[in-house]
Amino acid sequence: MRQEDLRPATRKAAEKQQDSRGARLTPGEKRNRKRMATVAAVYSLQAQARTPEQIMGPKENKPASVRAQNKRVWASIEHDCRGVIKAAFKEALKRDPMQSRHWVVVVDGGEQQLLDILDIAGSFQARITLVLDFIHVLEYLWKAAHCFHSIGSNQAEEWVKEKALQVLHGAAETVAVDLRRNATRSQLSQNKRQPVDKCANYLDKYCPMLEYDSFLSDGLPIASGVIEGACRYLIKDRLDRTGARWRMKSAEAIIRIRSLRSSGDFDAYWKFHREEERQRNHSCRYAAAS
Repeated sequence: MRQEDLRPATRKAAEKQQDSRGARLTPGEKRNRKRMATVAAVYSLQAQARTPEQIMGPKENKPASVRAQNKRVWASIEHDCRGVIKAAFKEALKRDPMQSRHWVVVVDGGEQQLLDILDIAGSFQARITLVLDFIHVLEYLWKAAHCFHSIGSNQAEEWVKEKALQVLHGAAETVAVDLRRNATRSQLSQNKRQPVDKCANYLDKYCPMLEYDSFLSDGLPIASGVIEGACRYLIKDRLDRTGARWRMKSAEAIIRIRSLRSSGDFDAYWKFHREEERQRNHSCRYAAAS
């Protein structure tokens, strides 16, 4: 983003780096040149019961993927996370005002995001099931595995598969206890065991959202692939190009157009846009003359 359109904290950090005269940006300077976008999606999904073994097993044993239906995605770089979440709940209520369906909200564990979701769900009196994205759990498990086994080893892969299966069977608390115990038995230094403790703390903190055994038997989604994909084709593929420097209003306009096309609403929007342009440029201007 252009510096004047960065969020206050990021802009302040960027201003401190203005005296840098290096020919190449440092990693810290790159971090202070971006503005975070928020992406949301509302869609329908046919419930499909699975087992933990199917999730972690070979591809040939996995059930056929169920595609999202009536998907609507949108994003914003101008509005904060709370505003986007509120818009998602409004869209869900339009589709299911009586809340006759099972509402599932898949999240990545961001603390403020969770607080906003719970607050807004309460304001709309929405009954939701919160599910922590299993892919994020796997990332923590992989980092912990490399404290016990070398990177890229078969032992690390088998270790992650074993722990992941336990988590999918609803034993996240047991896995957290085992992680801390194994780190102590292995006499890992305080610095070396940090990824283990982080993983254990993560599992303990979000345990109510890790009841994957129940989620899978009920046929609920446990990963946010729809959002991960949207982050790529809505935001990254267009805005995160080498050398691009965006103003906020321009970036927001691009995101809205891409969201409309992705959601299948572009034709309806374009009809509305042309009618509004006709009204603004012709009907209002020449109404008196007629």
